[in-house]
Amino acid sequence: MTEQIPFNRAWISGQEMNYLREVVESGKIGSDGPFTRKCAELLEQRFGLARVLMTPSCTAALEMAIMLCDVGPGDEVILPSYTFVSTALAVARAGASPVFADISEQTLNLDPADVESLIGPRTRALLPVHYGGVACDMNALGKLAEEHGLRVIEDAAQGVNSFYQEQPLGGIGDAGTFSFHESKNFGCGEGGALVVNRDEWAERAEIIRDKGTNRRQFFAGQVDKYTWVDWGSSYLPSEISCAFLYAQLQQMDEITERRQAVCQYYRQRLEPLAQAGHLGLPSIPEDCQSNAHLFYVITSDAETRQALIQHLNQQDIHAVFHYVPLHNSKMGQQLSAQTRSLPVTESLSERLLRLPLFYEITTAQQDRVVDQIEKFFAAR
Repeated sequence: MTEQIPFNRAWISGQEMNYLREVVESGKIGSDGPFTRKCAELLEQRFGLARVLMTPSCTAALEMAIMLCDVGPGDEVILPSYTFVSTALAVARAGASPVFADISEQTLNLDPADVESLIGPRTRALLPVHYGGVACDMNALGKLAEEHGLRVIEDAAQGVNSFYQEQPLGGIGDAGTFSFHESKNFGCGEGGALVVNRDEWAERAEIIRDKGTNRRQFFAGQVDKYTWVDWGSSYLPSEISCAFLYAQLQQMDEITERRQAVCQYYRQRLEPLAQAGHLGLPSIPEDCQSNAHLFYVITSDAETRQALIQHLNQQDIHAVFHYVPLHNSKMGQQLSAQTRSLPVTESLSERLLRLPLFYEITTAQQDRVVDQIEKFFAAR
């Protein structure tokens, strides 16, 4: 009986239990303890970021960023349809309308030309998503934002330790968001962070994060009591989560290098199939450095994708498709400012297949994955 190859498996660096024990023994397992600060400081120093606030999820960070941009009822935010629901949900929760733009065939990121065609008098912000840890064309999007007076929020959920023209993803727009979900390169089960790139937003971001109160100012001795002063929610992570995450972040280079090696081997083995026209491989522009969050192939049509998934699953290889486009979802159609076809999004979403990728995947396991893909196409 063959061993199942999972799609993803969280990697444990070795220090997590030591840090968790330290937190538990301290008796202080709430929020904003030493490990929460260590995670934020590590990210700030590593990437030269002005201010990082740890959150319980990337969803929470996105909601905070939307508040900082003062997005509200009547406003529109342009974002890709090919993304996780949290990207659009943060906009909708503020009473604004998500406007779905098409994506590039090369990177599966926002197409700046389509974004430009959608900018109107109600547009308040652009919300690019760096798919798979490969950067959007931030120069083009930044130029559009500057010309039209728009804010830019980077959804870098998949982009921690990825770069665009040597700039860290999440640190380019007005604000950025990270995810540390168990499916990400560096995880703690559930977790996230907000990157605040505008100095004038830093104080308000802390207030929003702490239920709309100025409690941090109280603890710093800046006010004699704290009270409710703004919108906000409980966007504070557990110290337990951050203790686990800190161990992962300390191994950032090792994890990234290992995942990059896995992706390179997949590319090397699959290149003959790509050359033969059986499938497409990920494209990474020269000015982008990817953290190797995922590896996918693009089939010729939806039927081939589904048949290949079924074949791999029958061989105990867990391969999956990715997002169902939000503009075609029930809530997307209900909440979006407009209904339109997104041909590239619709086509690629039906043909993309993600392959198993995790730190401990072996070369033998990768060979088994590719061998079965080769057998599939040889039989057609």
